Amino acid sequence: MLKGSCLCNGIQYEIQGDLGEIVQCHCQKCRKANGSAFATNTPIASESFRFLKGEELTAEFESTPGVFRVFCKQCASPLYSRRPSQPEVLRLRIGTLDTPINTKPFMHIFVDSKAEWDEINDDKPQYAERPVN
Repeated sequence: MLKGSCLCNGIQYEIQGDLGEIVQCHCQKCRKANGSAFATNTPIASESFRFLKGEELTAEFESTPGVFRVFCKQCASPLYSRRPSQPEVLRLRIGTLDTPINTKPFMHIFVDSKAEWDEINDDKPQYAERPVN
């Protein structure tokens, strides 16, 4: 089991399941939503995610048609994104995890739109956009 929380600790959650492949997304929307060079996300099964505290503190923003970014309305920590077209999956922002993990990022996506000041210094695969599964 994994546990996580937002910056103000008003929201706490647990995941009773596995993390998917960790992806670093360099698209402009992820950069703006996270205030950094990229977002580090992993898919998880929706049914494995459970709020322990603070679900009422969540808010969401539809950043792209059909993509909702869920965050804490007190501290603005991004928690996950969801797509009504894929209700079985959430894309967790792994920076909110409190439980240490050993898994490393698997790949970089949307590198054609990465911040011009950012350098990718690892040997993970890089994709111009999101690769088709």
